[in-house]
Amino acid sequence: MSLRSTSLIATVLASLCLGMPAHGATKNRSGAKSHAPAKDKITLVWRGDVATATGAFRNLAQAWERTGHSKIELQPFNTASGIDAVASGLADLGGSARANSGGAEDKDLTFTPVAWDGLVIVTQAANPVSNLTLRQVHDIYFGKIDNWSQVGGNPAPIDVYAVASPKDGVEYSLRSLLFGRGTQPVAAPRLYVNTHMLEKGIELNANGLGVDTLADIQGKPGLKALSIDGVAPSLENVANGSYPLFTPLFLVTNPLSSKAAETQAFIDFAGSAPGMAALRKSSVLPYADGATLVAMDKERRERILAAIEAPRTDGVAADASAAVAAAGSTAQPAAATLYTVGKGDTLSTIAKKHAVQPQQLREWNHLKSDHVQLGQSLRVSSN
Repeated sequence: MSLRSTSLIATVLASLCLGMPAHGATKNRSGAKSHAPAKDKITLVWRGDVATATGAFRNLAQAWERTGHSKIELQPFNTASGIDAVASGLADLGGSARANSGGAEDKDLTFTPVAWDGLVIVTQAANPVSNLTLRQVHDIYFGKIDNWSQVGGNPAPIDVYAVASPKDGVEYSLRSLLFGRGTQPVAAPRLYVNTHMLEKGIELNANGLGVDTLADIQGKPGLKALSIDGVAPSLENVANGSYPLFTPLFLVTNPLSSKAAETQAFIDFAGSAPGMAALRKSSVLPYADGATLVAMDKERRERILAAIEAPRTDGVAADASAAVAAAGSTAQPAAATLYTVGKGDTLSTIAKKHAVQPQQLREWNHLKSDHVQLGQSLRVSSN
């Protein structure tokens, strides 16, 4: 073999040896398959109701991924499926428009509020009615008003649509405000698996009516959100509390999950500057921006019940907070007492308020540290 041939072969072999590692690294960075474990391939699964997926968490997940974090796989369906999936380990994060109900299905889960949205009463866009009073909304759901002519509309039956799951987040939160308990039965014979299916039904029926979220109906010209007592449902009116039907949106997590650290990082991201910017882009109010809403919540609930002036046929007390607790204790006698973390609360001060030890609170809530967040629901009793 000539010296020239030998030199050429050596040069090619050297080039291959030096090039392979760099080429392999480029492949990995560009997303080619690699057998080596990589942290950036961790995927968090989010499952919950379609309203919060569309209205808040899709943009939040995209913002999270853009900052170099793990992928969020969204599986929107309904609240019950999300909570069940988080409890069983099939999902890492749940989306809900209701707080912890104190029921067995929520017992070992953590509900952390990350945003505020408006609950809106929707009809088909062609319906001539544009406003309802709180009393009228209550009486429609209670079955006392059943014709549009009774609220200034055409002489036609009011077809009430609802989500079938008894603890759907949107339905539960509205009924909690109107009746003092989220599981109140209503006069809604048309039942759907989630709010998007409900929307499709109302778009086809000029006499239809149901509840949705303000953020979720954006860009849907076939639907119309009704004013309540003359106050239009808008993000501005939710933020200042003048629109009375507002609700927190929650991320639901399981403290015993093997991905608890990653899910907590995602919750922390929701309260960061880029996270809150993503929420605002979704037409919802970041939870931290709603301190006024937290402060006025009890008064708001009392004001709604006073406006309704409806006799309580179910034995529920007038105060909504007490009503929910009473209903929960009737339905779930062994349910734990829940406490919502307020401004300035620490694990130690919460423990002192309830005559327990911080260690007990950590155990009952599966906390790995003393860190608590504003609006977080904590078990403060052992049963």
